[in-house]
Amino acid sequence: MSALRQTARTVTVLTLACASLFASHAAWAGRGSNGNANEADQSAHADDEGNLSVTVGGIVFDRSKNGSGGSAGALTSSTSWTPPACWYAPKYTPEQLQKYLEPIWEAGSTGYEWDAEQRKKYNADDEKKGFNKDKSGKGYWWGSYVNESYPPGWDACDKDYFWVDEGDPPPADIENAVTPEVLAELAYAEIRVPGTEVTLAPAEATKVNLPTWAWLDGAEFKPVSVTASVPTIGIQATATAEPVSLRIKPGTPDAETYPASGVCAIDDGRIGEPYAKGNADRTPPCGVKYLRSSGDGSFPLQATVTWEIHWTGTGGAGGDLPDGDFGATQDVVVQEIQAINR
Repeated sequence: MSALRQTARTVTVLTLACASLFASHAAWAGRGSNGNANEADQSAHADDEGNLSVTVGGIVFDRSKNGSGGSAGALTSSTSWTPPACWYAPKYTPEQLQKYLEPIWEAGSTGYEWDAEQRKKYNADDEKKGFNKDKSGKGYWWGSYVNESYPPGWDACDKDYFWVDEGDPPPADIENAVTPEVLAELAYAEIRVPGTEVTLAPAEATKVNLPTWAWLDGAEFKPVSVTASVPTIGIQATATAEPVSLRIKPGTPDAETYPASGVCAIDDGRIGEPYAKGNADRTPPCGVKYLRSSGDGSFPLQATVTWEIHWTGTGGAGGDLPDGDFGATQDVVVQEIQAINR
């Protein structure tokens, strides 16, 4: 509604105040949970196999191949890049836009001049061609949508509704209008990966100068993906996350990691190696050795998995997106080895 409010500034101070109040009410009343005026912005549908697709902000997200579980979480980009905070997608047919806008104008709260300009813009007085009704079924009015968490930049998509003919790309000068690449970026934001609490051996408490093995359940750390699509215009993209490494930070400088970099690479589809009886004399491929006791407390070991992200989309489009990280902290108790005096 930002562009509309700018137009309203040309009228009297009193009208401006009323217009701002009404425009705000019209924009926010009836919003879905993603913060948009379209009442049908969010819905969910399960197919015959129980796979759930969720429609949010004009986009259908298929999360059936996503990570799950109570400890699953969203990725944090390893760079300053962030997924779009707002975007443009098909929003109304000609008839739907007319049904949405005309009650706003008829209320009169936005001022005669503003209402008249809007009616002229959409050719509202032409019963056959107003709102592009002569193009019904041949395109859509596109509008803005907002990430439901309102991250920085959520209010940047302030373009008014614009028409796109069926089969045509959105205007090149409009940033974040949905394309396969934008859909891939939005799918990235929907990816959830397994929690990263590592298994340690010894499990309950380790000892000073004793190599402690660390690993993650290989069955859980498989690629996950989310598909984002706009069925009305026939485009889609799938963003896939694959685990590539685990970084261990012992939680104290008085420790050594295996390998020395603290980064455990994926090996044959697994991260680290489970400890097995008889391996006490081996150096763990992934682990840590504490050089002092944690005393009456514990050390906060941090385990972070890095995931590579790539995407494929309609028309053979595809590429890479910035790596994402997801980690967790767990307490490790380190005890002194008790010597026995004889």
